[in-house]
Amino acid sequence: MDEPIIGINRHKIGSDGIGVTTLVAFHDCPLHCKYCLNPQCLEEQELQRVISPEELFDYVKIDDLYFLATGGGITFGGGEPLLKADFIVEFCKLANPQWAINLESSLNVPLTQLEKVAPYINKYIIDIKDMNPAIYKEYTGSSNQHVLENLRWLINQQPADKILIRLPLIPGHNTNEDRKKSKQQLQEMGYKDFDEFVYIKKKH
Repeated sequence: MDEPIIGINRHKIGSDGIGVTTLVAFHDCPLHCKYCLNPQCLEEQELQRVISPEELFDYVKIDDLYFLATGGGITFGGGEPLLKADFIVEFCKLANPQWAINLESSLNVPLTQLEKVAPYINKYIIDIKDMNPAIYKEYTGSSNQHVLENLRWLINQQPADKILIRLPLIPGHNTNEDRKKSKQQLQEMGYKDFDEFVYIKKKH
């Protein structure tokens, strides 16, 4: 099963999981965020290549020693990696079981996609945007119904310390008070680990 990617970035440290990691960024996303960090994931001309799980494993296995020495491994991002859940599962069956497998996701996919990959994921990095349905839809163009369902399922299936929630302040879309409400709602669900930051709009 071949899937399109926008990039494979080796030797990343500190930004996409513990230790030395390789970021695999998939093409395609269900969201159309106003401040999209990777707009190339929606543009056909930005496709780097189409790759199979076997080809990806052959490409990244050269860094096996780095992964083992640092507790690192592979981070699947994008785009939305959960759209490629079957690919991720097949890759994980090939990978060294000592590699850390990280997932950067908005969780805006049907729950079945998350259920497929959950047995293989060591760390979840979840980009929530905002828990308020109106703010979320205005910013992303989509409902957050899947997100809420997946958040409830995930916290009942995985230890809270495996899950990092990204809570952005998005100028022009939410406020500090909105973000505090989102954090409180997530804490009430059982989430404990948060990354709070501010989106900086680039000037052209």
